[in-house]
Amino acid sequence: MTSGESPVAARARSAVAAHRGERGALLPILHDLQAEFGYVDPAVVPVLAEELNLSRAEVHGVISFYHDFRESPAPGTVVRVCRAEACQANGAEALMAHAERNLGDGVTVQQVFCLGNCALGPAVEVNGKLAGRVDAARLDALVASADPFERKVHTV
Repeated sequence: MTSGESPVAARARSAVAAHRGERGALLPILHDLQAEFGYVDPAVVPVLAEELNLSRAEVHGVISFYHDFRESPAPGTVVRVCRAEACQANGAEALMAHAERNLGDGVTVQQVFCLGNCALGPAVEVNGKLAGRVDAARLDALVASADPFERKVHTV
């Protein structure tokens, strides 16, 4: 950490050091930052650009393109519904529709295309906690019991 550097910028430099030799290091670095802080602080964009010899626009473009990255903390409870083929075959479309219609304020609903739980679909994550064989009633119960301040961020 250089003099006057924020802890987030220092952590970004540490993530770069851990992935510097990898091809396409930006994505793993962003996933590390997202996992640690729950979002990718816009203040790290110039740090990552400098460290990886990229333009700020390139770094920002990657962050804004992928739905897994947030630029601010997510409000309330975050529900991620898997919509991959195996989960679709087990009712994920209906579950996603239920989530979008019924979960209400304070709940952010996101679709993803694999949570790695194909045998137990439909799968969801509620604040980063994975659950399988979820129907509408179980999803409602998972959301009701979720602590919006306790979040384990899923990384791909």
